[in-house]
Amino acid sequence: MRAYQRIRVERTGSRALVTLAYPKRRNALSPQMTNELLYAIEDLRLEEAVRVIVITGEGKTFSAGGDLSYLTASGESVRPPPVGEPDLPTRGDYIDLLLTLLRCDKPTIARVNGHALGTGLGLVAACTFAVGLKDAQFGTPEINAGLFPMMTMALLARVVPRKRLLEMMLLGEKVDAIEAEHLGILTRSVEPGELDETIREIETQLTSKSPLVLKLGLRAFAAQEDVELEQALKMLRERFTNVLETEDAHEGLAAFLEKRAPVWRGR
Repeated sequence: MRAYQRIRVERTGSRALVTLAYPKRRNALSPQMTNELLYAIEDLRLEEAVRVIVITGEGKTFSAGGDLSYLTASGESVRPPPVGEPDLPTRGDYIDLLLTLLRCDKPTIARVNGHALGTGLGLVAACTFAVGLKDAQFGTPEINAGLFPMMTMALLARVVPRKRLLEMMLLGEKVDAIEAEHLGILTRSVEPGELDETIREIETQLTSKSPLVLKLGLRAFAAQEDVELEQALKMLRERFTNVLETEDAHEGLAAFLEKRAPVWRGR
C-alpha cells in the first residue's frame, strides 16, 4: 500500500476504486495527483484479482481541470515542497497518464460524479467507459484563462465532431451530460440515483467475460488505434490467431456449442 496524498485507492472484490481526493481544489489535477494516479493504475493493472478500475472524484466535482497554481509563466510545472510524507519518485506527467489509461489492458470506468473540465475531461475521455450524472457539465474553459487544452484536444478530436470541438475550445463552452453522451465523450448519462447501479451493471458484464481475452482485446485496440488501415488489419489478424490459441477461446467456443455458461480460466 502506497502513502498517497491526493488520491485514495480501495479494493472490493474484483473492483478497484480510485478517488481523486482533493476536494478543496475541486480535485484539480496537479503534478502530484497525476504522478500518484500513474502509480495506482500501474499497480492495479498488475494485480490479478482486480478486473475493473473505477475512477471518480471526491465531493461534488469529478475534476475542475489542471491545478494552475503549479504553472509558471513559462508553462513549466513546478512542484512545491511536499506536505507530510515525501512525494513518490516522478513516474511521468499528464501525457503519460493519458497514454497509460488509453493503453491499460484492464477496463477503466470514469464515474463522473460532477463537472469534468479541462484536463479532467481528458481523463474521462481516456477511460474505456464513462458514466456521468445528467446535471454534470463538460468542457474546455482554458481559453478564458489565456490557455488552450492542447493535450486534451488530441483525445477529444478522436470522438467529437470537428466544428463542435472547435466551438467548445475557442469559446470555452461547456456542454451537459446528455450532449456529452451524443458527442461520444460519455458512454451513458444518468440520473443521480442511477450512477452506481449503471456502473455495477457494466462491471457485472465485464467480469463475466474471460479476463485474458479482455486483456488481449484491449491491447489490440490500443495497438491499432493510430495505425494505417491495411497495416492494422494484418496486425489484428495475427492477434486474433493468438486469441484462438488460448484455453479460454477453446472453452468459450465449446460452451457456445453446448449451450452452457463458460468457465474461464484466464489462460
